[in-house]
Amino acid sequence: MRMSLLPSADLALLASNGARARLLSDWSATERPWARRVASLLLAQDGSATRLCEEVAAGPVGLTVHVQREVPADAAPALVRAQLPGEVFIERLVSLHAHGQIMMDNLSWLAPAALPPDIQVELAQGRTPIGHLLARMWIRRRTLAAPETLWPALWAHVGLPDPEATRSYAIDVPERGTAMVITECFRRGMLAASPPEY
Repeated sequence: MRMSLLPSADLALLASNGARARLLSDWSATERPWARRVASLLLAQDGSATRLCEEVAAGPVGLTVHVQREVPADAAPALVRAQLPGEVFIERLVSLHAHGQIMMDNLSWLAPAALPPDIQVELAQGRTPIGHLLARMWIRRRTLAAPETLWPALWAHVGLPDPEATRSYAIDVPERGTAMVITECFRRGMLAASPPEY
């Protein structure tokens, strides 16, 4: 199933006009330490990346669902299979964007068996960022051992590898187990503003 909240012409324009850039690219020598510090905060925070994007954008962000499909568990990476329950997962590739810039690319695997029914229904519609769905659940984010093994799968879809701005983690749901494995790569749109003048 392929979905998008942007017309295909707009998606093509967004993809072709340099809207996706590495998070720490093109900073001057004086700006680079600020950008690196903000990047380290983005990678360390354990709240909703969607809400961070909305704060940076000063409003709602665009969600482009490039791919959302059910896949057999054995088609997922080994690290994902080791985390998630069930025989079928949902693979979901999205980009969040605002003001003509990609803010984040995200590749997630979700275990329907570990998600409440109302979340499963809304997820199937493909209109809501995962961060908004998670706000309705008690969750715990958990870092993964060797997360970098998942990163090439994201970059194979969207291009532009950026190890300095990528992370992977699991989402645990009390009494349901591990519900999601998420890989996200923050893009230059997250740092669209120049550093403050002091």
